[in-house]
Amino acid sequence: MTENSFSRAAPSRRSFLQMSGAMAAGAGVLPFLKVLPASAQADETVVVVTGQTINSLDLHRTGTNRASYQVAVNCYDRLVSFGTKELPDGSLSYDYATIVPELAESWEISEDAIVFKLKPDATFFDGTPVTAEDVRWSFERAVSVGGFPTVQMKAGLLEKPEQFEALDEHTFKVNLLRPSKLTLPDLAVPVPIVLNSALAKENATADDPWATEFVHQNTIGSGAFRVVRWDPGQQLVYERNDDWKGGPLPGARRVIVREVPNPSNRRALVVRGDVQMSFGIPNKDAQELADNPDLEVFSTPIENCIHCIGLNYAFEPFQDPDVRKAVAYAIPYADIFQTAAYGRGAPMWGGSGEIESIAWPQPFPYATDLDKAKAHLDKSGYASGFEVPISISIDLDWMEPTALLLQESLAKIGIATTIEKIPGANWRTAALVEKRLPLHLENFGGWLNTPCYYFFWAYKEGHLFNSSNYANPEVERLVDETLHMPMDDPAYAPKIKRLFEIAFEDLPRIPLWQPALNVATNGATGYEYWFHRQLDARGLARS
Repeated sequence: MTENSFSRAAPSRRSFLQMSGAMAAGAGVLPFLKVLPASAQADETVVVVTGQTINSLDLHRTGTNRASYQVAVNCYDRLVSFGTKELPDGSLSYDYATIVPELAESWEISEDAIVFKLKPDATFFDGTPVTAEDVRWSFERAVSVGGFPTVQMKAGLLEKPEQFEALDEHTFKVNLLRPSKLTLPDLAVPVPIVLNSALAKENATADDPWATEFVHQNTIGSGAFRVVRWDPGQQLVYERNDDWKGGPLPGARRVIVREVPNPSNRRALVVRGDVQMSFGIPNKDAQELADNPDLEVFSTPIENCIHCIGLNYAFEPFQDPDVRKAVAYAIPYADIFQTAAYGRGAPMWGGSGEIESIAWPQPFPYATDLDKAKAHLDKSGYASGFEVPISISIDLDWMEPTALLLQESLAKIGIATTIEKIPGANWRTAALVEKRLPLHLENFGGWLNTPCYYFFWAYKEGHLFNSSNYANPEVERLVDETLHMPMDDPAYAPKIKRLFEIAFEDLPRIPLWQPALNVATNGATGYEYWFHRQLDARGLARS
């Protein structure tokens, strides 16, 4: 075990289940505190509960889930980060428009390269200096390990190991394949983390040259926190790195993230003040707790993200444009928004159809109108209706109420449906990899906040989040032309508006609403919304 390794001493699964039951009975604080480290002092510790399960400490490892991305954010540095801005409601959010130093102290951009000067006093957790060679090796790892990390790096045209050079101990160079507006922002997402390359290499094997099994269980970064304990399925404990050079030192000495699957238990804990934050609370709880004077409830619309209905072009009826429009007019948007979202987020229906800006997302020009829905179905090749399943993930709480209301409304125009409930573990494969679901609910949010980036993932043929098997040659061309084009290029806005026109007309995805990320705090300050939808603990402190 290294000095960064965590203790695996933990309560049994049985005792954890007993603990959950005690919380539900209203006596949750004492059994809850039993699993906290003995060294945790209340005035220095922020306790967070979440329903998500962290399954790895290594973002680059195959199979690492979204909940685990927070470890990369809190325990590793990137060269750069995004700034912070205040939203109209007074809450804090990352600022996509502002790039700030993290591990790099400065950088110079030319037509064919970006050269970064590293902070000379940055050190890893074991005290060794962070060097440009560590950055070079870490970037090579990200573009070579495969899967999501490699694809995300490619979005910023970071594709080949030979693009990365350590010019000297504190100077790192990225050779650009071509200029792109996405390259620098892509260096601020969770993926391009900088690891202690010497320590990783010591623990690499012939079968695991990138030491993913070692990094899976050990944090070897230079970030604001290190993981000192991880009991998978139960808790993760961050301890502050007092030598962090990437930003202001966190106000909390330790942050404890407890996994509490039952949302009622999480609600009770934060309402009583037994914990300081409940992260990712249901929309219903956000609505009901908003007026509680002891709590602060944050509901931040997730940028570049839409909950939608996917119409699969591989299913014959949805190849008919009038069928797709019939569905679009049959959706009970307002009822769904109130029932499934409790009014949290931003409606994405009822737009005028006039595209006056390139803001994304923006409302589509459809609203509930059963007469129009029937008229379009009558014009289609399926005037007598048809049968189709509505596929949902049982792990996403907004999907079932949405599906029930959609089922009821489609029946009124002659489209008969059954609801197919797919386990969360199988959902990604069925919806996104195999793309085999005819009518399904979907969600996608793009990390890089531009409309072309959203269309790249969700509308290009064969791309992961194009769950509708949609293919349009004009869309292919427009996305390729705009993805790396500067947004102030005179040609950019007209091309993006044309993409919107096609999306409105072709309807492979019918937006419902832009969802919100909901967080409740009771005794903690410094919460900041981030596009990756995971906990950034670096600003947290006890109030």
